[in-house]
Amino acid sequence: MDIEDYNDAELDTKYLGKLTTNFIKIADNLKEAAYQIKKRGFSNYPVFPICKAKQPIGQVLFSKNEMPELEWDYYASFLEEFEQRNVLDKEGSDRFKAAYKNPDEFCCLFVIDEGFTRFVFVPYPEEE
Repeated sequence: MDIEDYNDAELDTKYLGKLTTNFIKIADNLKEAAYQIKKRGFSNYPVFPICKAKQPIGQVLFSKNEMPELEWDYYASFLEEFEQRNVLDKEGSDRFKAAYKNPDEFCCLFVIDEGFTRFVFVPYPEEE
């Protein structure tokens, strides 16, 4: 997986719209989860895998079966789990860290959807 793929300009805006529509519903919860992952010393790189089918990375945070307003299942994880599962090798991990955006401002989603598997950084909604 190339780091250049993260949020590349070719990411279909309609697809991104589908992601963010769901994301907005639980963004505050994901932001708090990212904060807790960092605060408790698990990792400085929280990652939230999302998918429509069961997958093995992370722990389920929000299930579309339990929250019908969601189209995706949301999991909590972090960079080190991706390394342990050999999803990212040393070089990929280094590139990921270089591309990682401020977790207080951006949520790192790992989108798993049919032929589309990619890290996507989505800004948290502005607090009013």
